[in-house]
Amino acid sequence: MSNIAAKLRARRAEARTRRALNRAIDTAATSTVRQELIALAQARQPFMR
Repeated sequence: MSNIAAKLRARRAEARTRRALNRAIDTAATSTVRQELIALAQARQPFMR
């Protein structure tokens, strides 16, 4: 049961990180910052943005 709970926690943390990164991309002050955040997202997970 602990393994399932750990997987759920990890999945929630991943979703939280993905939402925060998408929010940061959407509200980036400059296009340069936006591009760097997108590059970070792509390096982190291929399916993000």
